[in-house]
Amino acid sequence: MIAIRQEVRSKMEQIRTGAVAPESSSHSPAVAATVADVMRTPITTVQQSDHVAAAAYLMKYVGTTALMVVDAQTGRPVGLITQADVARASADRKDLNDVRVYAVMATRPVVITTTSIRDAAKIMTASHFRHLPVAGDAGLLGLADIIDVCRALINAGERDLESVRRSAGQASACPAERPPSRFVRPGAAPRP
Repeated sequence: MIAIRQEVRSKMEQIRTGAVAPESSSHSPAVAATVADVMRTPITTVQQSDHVAAAAYLMKYVGTTALMVVDAQTGRPVGLITQADVARASADRKDLNDVRVYAVMATRPVVITTTSIRDAAKIMTASHFRHLPVAGDAGLLGLADIIDVCRALINAGERDLESVRRSAGQASACPAERPPSRFVRPGAAPRP
């Protein structure tokens, strides 16, 4: 059975009433220091014994690219199924109504809430992960996705650049622009 968390209920309420529900996750906070600052909550889960087709449908319905896989007996996270896992099963001509989640899911490291954004980016890059589960003392807390991690790194870089500009006495919001360089093919005359 697929466990649908609060996010799905709010989306269903939104469909029923036509009202837009507020975003429940904490995207792009003012200062993102750890993965807990950018993770998406609540998490939508599936069980290992669910069909891959049901997981794919749930991803589409909820609007996510990954679902946590939990053990039916313990409720503990055992892995992650992503759109890429579903696509690989489909490309291998497997019937998604017959294949179980445990056959295509990937196990992922659980990242503690104190993991820095930079460390999470290093883990994602080195292991080619797009999603990292976030856990804490209370268990599974959320899911950090590569877009949120990149956004936090970009925002941090822009804040650092702006503080350097201010300390150097330059209050300009954009860097001095250089004229675009022109690429000239060998043997071709440059254009005016």
